[in-house]
Amino acid sequence: MYRFLLSRQWVILTLVGLVLIPVMIKLGFWQLHRHEHKVAQNQLIASSLAAKPVPVTDLAAPGRDLPHRDMWRPVTATGRYDTAHEVVVRQRTAADEQSIGYYVLTPLVLGDGDDVLVNRGWISAGDDLTKFPDVPPAPKGTVTVTGRMMADETTAVSGIKDTKGLPPRQVMLINSKEQAKRTGRPMLGGYIEQSAPEPPGGTPELVPEPDHDSIGPHMAYAIQWWLFAAAVPVGWVVLVRRERRDRAKAAEEAAAGADGADDATEVAEVAGTGRENGGSADVARSAVSTD
Repeated sequence: MYRFLLSRQWVILTLVGLVLIPVMIKLGFWQLHRHEHKVAQNQLIASSLAAKPVPVTDLAAPGRDLPHRDMWRPVTATGRYDTAHEVVVRQRTAADEQSIGYYVLTPLVLGDGDDVLVNRGWISAGDDLTKFPDVPPAPKGTVTVTGRMMADETTAVSGIKDTKGLPPRQVMLINSKEQAKRTGRPMLGGYIEQSAPEPPGGTPELVPEPDHDSIGPHMAYAIQWWLFAAAVPVGWVVLVRRERRDRAKAAEEAAAGADGADDATEVAEVAGTGRENGGSADVARSAVSTD
């Protein structure tokens, strides 16, 4: 009754199902790991933001990558802005996550002569993207900046393409090593995302704290993939039973058709025999009459 499972169509369908099940299970665990990473990231951001500010030199050093555990830690830095080496970072969104503009990136020269990059905030792109925009001037003299410590951006981590041939003083990535080459001075690894003081007139617009409440849809996606994996064998069984039922019904109909044909043949034979007998009787009656 189940010999149809050995047909080419059913063998292919079964193999496809056997491949899909582990793939879907693996995709579910991938989404689960993304969920766990997001939860751990949120916990790190929350604990880092709640820490007390420390001097930037306690966390960063020239030429050293910022450890992930120190991301978003509040720091302070005191020095003088080097506006001659100020650049803007292209294709950045404002706090509304819709308006496209620039981040203003200005080196701050510390008392020991080292530099640290400060992201002073967001400004609108304006109409002419080929020219350096009008940037609100940085405070003069010695200033103290408070902000969140951030790691250098790279294409591999951020997914942002480091486009070359941009207009002067425009960059795609915030990277202390690249900016150290421009200034010719030692620069601390990473950069400060300024949170205080508030600039006059609210511009540049300070970058808001990162969201650390949302966990995203990854857990829902994981459950969804696992449900799909469970549905494959269930669907296979349903299809097999339907195929078996359809084949049994077709066999019954074929048998019923054959029985009907046999009955019709038998009736025809009986009728033919009757005609033959009736003919013989007529002949006999004719002979008697003649006599």
